[in-house]
Amino acid sequence: MRKIIYKFLTKLPTKYVTSGIILIVLLFAYGIIGSHFIMGLNLVDSIYYSVSTMATVGYGDYIPTTGIQKIFATTLALSGVALLAYVFNIILTNFQERMSEYSKGARKMRKIGRMDDYYILCGYGRVGKVVFQELNKRKQSVIIFDKDTEATEDLVEDENVVVINKDATENNLISKAINDKCRSVIISTGDDVTNLFIVLTIRETNPDAWIVSRASKIENISRLKKAGADKIVSPEVIGGKDLYFESAKPHILRLTVQHSSDEIFDEFKTIAKFNCNLENIDYHIPGIETPLSREINTMNLDDGKKYANYLRKNKDAKNALDNLYNTVNNIHSHLISGPDHATFDKLIKELEKHETILGKNLTNKEIMEITKKRKE
Repeated sequence: MRKIIYKFLTKLPTKYVTSGIILIVLLFAYGIIGSHFIMGLNLVDSIYYSVSTMATVGYGDYIPTTGIQKIFATTLALSGVALLAYVFNIILTNFQERMSEYSKGARKMRKIGRMDDYYILCGYGRVGKVVFQELNKRKQSVIIFDKDTEATEDLVEDENVVVINKDATENNLISKAINDKCRSVIISTGDDVTNLFIVLTIRETNPDAWIVSRASKIENISRLKKAGADKIVSPEVIGGKDLYFESAKPHILRLTVQHSSDEIFDEFKTIAKFNCNLENIDYHIPGIETPLSREINTMNLDDGKKYANYLRKNKDAKNALDNLYNTVNNIHSHLISGPDHATFDKLIKELEKHETILGKNLTNKEIMEITKKRKE
């Protein structure tokens, strides 16, 4: 019921203001014709009498005397009052709604201004929801553009989530939201034409923005690339989760290190100290290019403490982990997401104090060559 009322009210002003004005014009014409033929007035006096009667001013200089004249004056006065009140009420309601919308939009823009770093997500459909879940899990600030109010009605806005129910390209709205604090723009609508238009809109004013776009059809990948998208992702191939990883590439570090299992918690504390997120760990078996991967997805220090306590209490699990580390000669890689490159530089310097750093952003092939030499 609430949705029906909302839709009715939002469509009411434009339609009925126009209809009301037309009815006023018709009533004015009725007043002029009736004044001339019923009241016996000339054209100028008919206009004067119609206006004064419709507005219920009634100066009394023309008084209806016959029955038909009184009926005419009564219908003209009542119709005029009703119509004028109706139109002015609709205009006032429309004005109040617009002012409320403007005020709400201004509050959202102030909230965006207070955000330190944020992602922009265009489209909150099936894929967009998965992307948002990945961002929210990592406590990232997100601005969501989706003109469908029903799609976003379950979202709870707070200091880290802002929902804008407007077309992202309307008045270059999305371009105004992109600045140095915007990490990436993720375009995940199901319409490739819409995605293409959003990319073009952003590129006109923000040539340095990092844009990741969804492509529903493979043949549109090249078009989105030419339009200016940095990465194009087909959900059929990799899905919403990888949209996040592609968008975060400027803020993702793959760090290859060598240390024993006893230093795991110290390493975890250091990563958490710099507000970075440990996404996964790759264990590199000497001579084998493809590593063993283990998903972590946390930067909560309590999780690290729980894991350390678990290893202390479970000797079998600790022995199994020690055997794994011995097998890979203590060489493994961490996929770490963080705020920026400067933070990564500080993190690496801190980690170097208690473990060996073999390289950053190395390929599996490069790491395989390192494991071979270290094994020898």
